[in-house]
Amino acid sequence: MNFENKTAIVTGAASGMGLLFAQNFADLGGNVVMCDVNETVLLEKADEINGKGKGKAIGALCDVRDYNQICSARDLAVKNFGRIDILVSFAGGTAVRMRQVDSSKYPEFPDVPIDIYDWGLDVNLKGPFFFAHAVLKQMREQEEGLIINIGSITGMEGDAYGIDYPTAKAGLMFGLTKSLAQYGSRHNIRCVCVSPGPVLTREAMANMKTLSKRAAQPQEIVDLCLFIASDKGQFINGENIMIDGGRNAMKRER
Repeated sequence: MNFENKTAIVTGAASGMGLLFAQNFADLGGNVVMCDVNETVLLEKADEINGKGKGKAIGALCDVRDYNQICSARDLAVKNFGRIDILVSFAGGTAVRMRQVDSSKYPEFPDVPIDIYDWGLDVNLKGPFFFAHAVLKQMREQEEGLIINIGSITGMEGDAYGIDYPTAKAGLMFGLTKSLAQYGSRHNIRCVCVSPGPVLTREAMANMKTLSKRAAQPQEIVDLCLFIASDKGQFINGENIMIDGGRNAMKRER
């Protein structure tokens, strides 16, 4: 794989799979605009990538709930690199975990303050939607581009407590991905969703069962994203790809 003269915008890029994708993309010669709300760590990681002397990295402070900040990140990419070839929306997470909700105080879905779920829907669904809307202006001008949404096995399974997360992820996996692919086809722009099962970005993920009897390594998810973005993955479009060790194929408990 070779991404020389290609530019990617990556959200959630200060840590986890977003950071790993940015590092890999730059190692393969690409330029990357790294977006995150954690500016201090973000700039440190961008400097580390630039220190390798391969692809170039720029850190952009960006809350994916803020369309103006999204447009600023887009404009930064175009100003510095002249184009946007790939958008990968890694930013996200279950609101009740990310916002550290006390389940003893708020034991069931109707008890959780609605602003918690509002945050989750904004970050996990509206964020990728807003980013796609913003970068498509540039991709349309180029007559070329790729948007990779990041779904989740939870979008297939549901969650009776963290309901915002499967709701948002299902929206990405099916409605948004297919719709963007349909629109993008007239401008040579693809959209694909990659939906992981349990991934060892957190130790707790090791407890989720799969037919492969393990959780994925983050690199396995990133490798799939890189393949889709490479010359070898150009025929993949409008699809939700499960990479879940067979969890979605497991027999459901009755």
